[in-house]
Amino acid sequence: MPDARSTVIAKSTLGFLADLDAHNEKSWFEANKGRHVAAHANMVAFADALLDRMRAHDKLSTPSGAKSLMRIHTDQRFHKGRPPYAPRFGGRLVRVKPALRGGYFFRIQPGGRSHVTCGFMGPEPDDLRLIRQDIAHDHGTWRKILRGKALRTLLGELFGEELATVPRGFPKDHPAADLLRRKQFLLRRPFSDAEVLAPGFLDEVVKTFRAVRPWFDHMTEVLTTDANGA
Repeated sequence: MPDARSTVIAKSTLGFLADLDAHNEKSWFEANKGRHVAAHANMVAFADALLDRMRAHDKLSTPSGAKSLMRIHTDQRFHKGRPPYAPRFGGRLVRVKPALRGGYFFRIQPGGRSHVTCGFMGPEPDDLRLIRQDIAHDHGTWRKILRGKALRTLLGELFGEELATVPRGFPKDHPAADLLRRKQFLLRRPFSDAEVLAPGFLDEVVKTFRAVRPWFDHMTEVLTTDANGA
């Protein structure tokens, strides 16, 4: 069981990221390598604690906090003008596929840019077809789940890329046209710096992720069951 210190994001971690944002260059990063090592260790410990809490109620394939984190170095092979470092710590928790669908993401970035995001970033064509078929035939269930008190209070409304019109094969005046147009299905909860640094931040992240489970459970059924219920 992680100790209490590993559940807290250190003020020095946000401080390092803020300074990296202001001095996003290799020479500064190398001169402050010790600060990066300490901040990264803090985030690994937090992510390990988050995994431990999440595994109590979900099945995740992410093996460790370290493996959940994204690289801080940016890929400049195709974006030469991009700064060499991403001034954030981001990561994801992967549910066991193909049995369980949906994903959990977290981003720690100073200046009120921290957030957790849940959902489906880029459903494959076959999955998107099944999702839209379910919306068309059972949009009442979708409305009920997405209007659930915990989910609505913590995560608000769906966002993400969408089509300009209802996709081909569905009535233009369908009562769930707003959902049928979607190409991405995402929910997000932002956090202020003060909230990130608070002792109860881990509890809030876990509570937010748990609030999305009714939707994930429905999506899992939709995406792993054929038209005959098998």
